[in-house]
Amino acid sequence: MRILHTADWHLGKNIEGHSRMDEQACFLADFVKIVKDEKIDLLIIAGDVYDSYNPPARAEELFYETLKQLSDGGKRLILVIAGNHDNPQRLEAPGPLARDHGILMAGVPKTIIPTGAYGQHQVVAAGEGYVELEINSERAVILLLPYPSEKRLNEVLYDLTTAEDENQKSYSDRIHSYFSQLESHFRDDTINLVTTHLFAMGSEEAGSERTIQLGGTYIVDGQCFPEKAHYIALGHIHKPQVIPGTNGRGRYAGSPIHFNRREIAYGKKCMMAEIIVDDGVTVKNEIREIDLKVYKPIEVWKCDNVDAAIARCAANADRSCWVYLEIETDHYIREDEIKKMKAHKADILEVIPRLTTLETEASLEALTEKSFGDVFKEFYRRERGTEADDEVLELLLSLVLEEDKQ
Repeated sequence: MRILHTADWHLGKNIEGHSRMDEQACFLADFVKIVKDEKIDLLIIAGDVYDSYNPPARAEELFYETLKQLSDGGKRLILVIAGNHDNPQRLEAPGPLARDHGILMAGVPKTIIPTGAYGQHQVVAAGEGYVELEINSERAVILLLPYPSEKRLNEVLYDLTTAEDENQKSYSDRIHSYFSQLESHFRDDTINLVTTHLFAMGSEEAGSERTIQLGGTYIVDGQCFPEKAHYIALGHIHKPQVIPGTNGRGRYAGSPIHFNRREIAYGKKCMMAEIIVDDGVTVKNEIREIDLKVYKPIEVWKCDNVDAAIARCAANADRSCWVYLEIETDHYIREDEIKKMKAHKADILEVIPRLTTLETEASLEALTEKSFGDVFKEFYRRERGTEADDEVLELLLSLVLEEDKQ
């Protein structure tokens, strides 16, 4: 069985108020091609399909159209679970229609996927937290845990634990208990998979998500996942990586595009696992990464001065990229200078001045010993490159005195 793992599409996400939908549409078109070229049997989308509970209409349209193409008339099975950015009920709502295309949706830990035909495949058994599939005459068991907030996790464990102290266990311990109770569904003759959306201890966050929870409450240990799993597909962290404590079987696929400047240091990927089980023996369990394109890179331009920044904007006017401009300057950058930059390069996200004339503690102490007039003259000389005439100084002093009277 050939399994492709992706996550954290965040459809509808912006950068500094600028839409990323065109880039996301390019990714989805290429992703459909990857899935077809790799002859994928099962696609797992491990949460955060959207960036918000109320995604824009275009984001939903892109998602549904892409699922339709990926399913190929129900020939390919697709499993989608909710992440912390998704509205679980909204994600599950198209379930009855999605079923005909071989698409399974799970919004919350208590979701039970109905058995029966899904496209050209079958859900042969299911319950809270697991599903058994028949895909092209092969059997796969998937333990699934859509984003488990503490409240949702308590709901699925409440009936399974009788002692009160059990409910006081750490979040990671409860995740371990959850999977331990479900692991009995794994068999030697099935391809055994896990998918969830959470933060595993030791993973490199790399600016991809906001701090998960104060005090690490929502962080889990990689060893809480079942040892019998052939592959563990996680979502939540945007940097592709192996999950510590899983012997290489657990992976974050990461997000498909760079969502901020802290993510540009690493490439984007999806994960492909090829697993063969024959007569109760795992013959092959090979995992490889598939590189994704960068459609509109986020770049940081460091310029020695304002004129150099304007010149660089002009030289790169026709390039498609998002830009953070860091400019060394001895004065705060004026609005007319920023307009010149943006006249050449519309996709400037932020202009960041790096002032080269910041006063030292010694010079600041000396500054307090000078008169207001002397301080103003130094400021004027630095900003304008010329001396302030007496008329300007007298006007400023008169305004200051008038303000003091009020």
